[in-house]
Amino acid sequence: MTKWEYVTVPLLVHATKQILDNWGEDGWELVAVVPGPNAEQLVAYLKRPKEGQ
Repeated sequence: MTKWEYVTVPLLVHATKQILDNWGEDGWELVAVVPGPNAEQLVAYLKRPKEGQ
């Protein structure tokens, strides 16, 4: 069975693609994007398999 690790990442509206591309290059997969604490911020939830799996 695959074990996962997770991370939450604040997204800046003007740099969303660049932020997600950088995390994707490190093997992170986007799970969801939800509203952040204010109207101008989003939060991305990402996952990737734990190392050694």
